[in-house]
Parts: sequence; structure tokens; C-alpha cells
Amino acid sequence: MIRKDHGAAVANDVARGTVVPPHRDGGQAQYVRRPVPDPQISGTGRARTWALDNLHRPITLRDLAFQESTSTRTFTRRFREELGTSPAQWLIRQRVERACALLEQSDLSVDDVAAAAGFGSTASLRLHLNTELGVSPSSYRATFRGRPGTHQEVSSERAAAGR
Repeated sequence: MIRKDHGAAVANDVARGTVVPPHRDGGQAQYVRRPVPDPQISGTGRARTWALDNLHRPITLRDLAFQESTSTRTFTRRFREELGTSPAQWLIRQRVERACALLEQSDLSVDDVAAAAGFGSTASLRLHLNTELGVSPSSYRATFRGRPGTHQEVSSERAAAGR
């Protein structure tokens, strides 16, 4: 009803806010965006801001530590204290969120979404999206856009999966 009256973007925001997906086939994780601490008040904020601006590139722990002018060991310790997770896990989650946004808001192919989110390959995107949310990229897009993925997307996913 919300999607029909106000569009898919509003319906998706309402669904996330109520921790209810707009449509659910069953067995999937909830689609909830996790808040990121304010970069102005944290010891790893510059690195996280830089990483978000560079998700499309390969990012190493050394790159992140360099942004804060610390050793990788100190950076990792501070990061865990602030966010309760490792920099690598946080980075994967941010890439998944970027991919989800692109799947919802663009007509990019799944290959292009994988590249723009920094996964490097469609297989990597598929693996991480399935691990985090329990769905494939085309299923996610269909759920949040209210229509099935295009033939090209489904075909590229099948080809990448070896089917």
C-alpha cells in the first residue's frame, strides 16, 4: 500500500524503520541499516569516512591505519573499542550496504554493482549478500523494487554461478 501511494524508496524506509521487509519469501535476515558512530567524536572516524568514500577500491588495514596516522595494531584496537567489530567485518558490511543501495536505486548490472561496492567480482558480492542477508542480488533487487530482475541480471548471475 505504501509502495503504491508513495513509491518503493518510501516503502523501503518504512519497512526498515519498522524492522519489517516490504516483502518476504521467508528465511531471510532482517534488512536493517546499522548506525555508524559520528566521525567527529571517534578515534577512527577519519579512516571510516575515507573508506566510505573509497569503497570501490581495494582497502587494506594499512590504508585505514594510515588515515589515522597509527600503527595497524593500534588502529585495530581502537576500532574494536569503538565499533565492537573488526575493520574487515565493518568494511564488508559497508560494502553490502552500498551494494544494496545500488540494487535498490539503480539499473546497474549485478557485475557493475559488485565493482562499485568494491567486491571485485559478482561471486564475492553474491557470497557476502547471501551471508549478511540470506538472498541473492537479483532477489534483493526484486524485493525492494517490487519487480523481478531483468533477464540480463538473472543470466549473469546464473553464468557466474556456473549454471
